[in-house]
Amino acid sequence: MNNKPLIIANWKCNPTTSKEAEHLFVAIKKEIRNIKDAEVVICPPFVYLDLIKDDFTKGGQNCYCENRGAYTGEISPLMLKNLACQYVIIGHSERRKYFQETDEIINRKVKTALKTRLRPVLCVGERVGDEMGLVVREQIEKDLAGIAAARVREVIVAYEPVWAIGTGLPCSSDEAMRAALFIRKTLTKLYDRPIAEKVKILYGGSVTSQNAVDYIKGAMMNGLLVGQASLNATEFVKIVLKINEL
Repeated sequence: MNNKPLIIANWKCNPTTSKEAEHLFVAIKKEIRNIKDAEVVICPPFVYLDLIKDDFTKGGQNCYCENRGAYTGEISPLMLKNLACQYVIIGHSERRKYFQETDEIINRKVKTALKTRLRPVLCVGERVGDEMGLVVREQIEKDLAGIAAARVREVIVAYEPVWAIGTGLPCSSDEAMRAALFIRKTLTKLYDRPIAEKVKILYGGSVTSQNAVDYIKGAMMNGLLVGQASLNATEFVKIVLKINEL
């Protein structure tokens, strides 16, 4: 496993013009093109993927569970691979909530992505009032069902407590560490400890330049999935540079 911290920028449904998207990307690239001790992945809306050339690794924000067919409006893992994507975000809480994606659908997406040699970034996390352990265990067990140990090490698990996403109420580093340890424990039961240790675990949810280091050093996370802050070039660059200096 590459030991460099992995920092993924999820632009979500932003910005609204290609000019703005290109300006954002250029502003980020200018400041962090020479980093060596962190890996940065940009996940823009599908229509902007071609704007991101070879300067950075890129990924999709979602994919369908089939590579081709009569599925109007869908984007397949094979299409993402053709656009030089290496990663794809799957199972984000916004997909689960607004588009009613079930764990069964997410499981199919993970399998198809792996077959296409994309690395799935599997998002898990509880809502307000839910017990983290019960929700995260069920999501991981169902989302990784039928995936062999030889392939699961290619999956990245992103812990994103739903109550922290876009709310400005980030999870504490202690809470994040408990979640990371619980995820590794769950993966150990499903596979074994050596396999579990090879799976990268990221934190996402109101990440800022003020708390980013805490999640890597304090919570023992392997990286970050950054949403809102990734749309502010100055803030995102600060996050990357701080992690790069660890």
